[in-house]
Amino acid sequence: MAHRQSTRVVEATVDSGTVELIPDPYRPRAHVLMLDGAPQSHVDLDDPAYLDFEYVRRLGHVVDLAAPARQPLRVLHLGGGALTLPRYVAATRPRSTQQVVEIDAALIEFVRRELPLEKGHRIRIRHGDAREVLTRAPEDSFDLVIGDAYAGTRSPAHLTTVEFAAAVARALRADGWYAANVADGAPLTFARTQVATLRAVLPEVCLIADPAVLRGRRFGNLILIAGRTPPPVAELTRKAAGDPFPGRVLDGEELTRFASGAAPATDATARPSPPPPKGIF
Repeated sequence: MAHRQSTRVVEATVDSGTVELIPDPYRPRAHVLMLDGAPQSHVDLDDPAYLDFEYVRRLGHVVDLAAPARQPLRVLHLGGGALTLPRYVAATRPRSTQQVVEIDAALIEFVRRELPLEKGHRIRIRHGDAREVLTRAPEDSFDLVIGDAYAGTRSPAHLTTVEFAAAVARALRADGWYAANVADGAPLTFARTQVATLRAVLPEVCLIADPAVLRGRRFGNLILIAGRTPPPVAELTRKAAGDPFPGRVLDGEELTRFASGAAPATDATARPSPPPPKGIF
C-alpha cells in the first residue's frame, strides 16, 4: 500500500540545540533532520538503502566493499544522528551487529519516536561520549568503525588525535577499516592533518572527496578510510565516479603530496574542525 506524503514539520529541543524534521517533498516517508539550521541526516523509512547526502553515499560505498555482498558485519558508529547508516547496514547486510554511540540523549529519544527503526534490527544505541565508549570496546571486535560525531557543525578535537586513532585501531579486527567524515575548506589544513594523524597509526589510508573540495573551491566533506590492509582503491574509485556528484580518490603518493607538511594531531595540540562558512546551509 502506498504511504501518504507527510507535510508535517516536527520541531523539538534536544541537548545540543533545536532539531527539525522536515519532509522530503519527493519521497513519501523520507525526512531531513536539521540541527540548529544545519542538515544532519536524511532518512527514507520506505527505503533505508537510499542514501541522499553525498558524503553518506560515500560512507555507504565503504560499507558495500567491507565484505562480500550480504555478509553480516560488526559495526561501531561514532555519532548517531537519525541513524541513516545503521539503517543502511541493516538493510543491505541483514544480521549485522551494530552499536551506535550518540552523546545527545534527547536526540536519541526524538529519533526513536519520530523515525522508528524496523522490527528485528540488531542495532544497539548507547548514550555517551564516542571516545569514552570506544576505549572500553573489546580489542579486535569490529569490522568497521565509522566516525561521524559532530558537536553542532564541528568535529570535537578529542576525536581527531593520534591517541583516538590508536583506540580505533585497537577496536578494529586485523582486516577492519575506519571510515571518517571530515569537513573542511581551503586551505584544507584540518583534512591534511587528519590524513597525517591516521597514517601515524594505520598504514593504509585513502581519501574520497569532490574535486572542487580538493581544490579548495568550496567547503565540503572528505571521507578518509584507514586500516592495516589496503582499502579497495579501484572499486572505491569506480563507485565514487558513478555518484551523482562524482568524487575523486587519493591514495599512495598522491595522498602523500596532499598531506605534505602536515603533522599528526595529538591530545595536546588538536583543535576542532573549522566551522562551515556562514550561509552555506
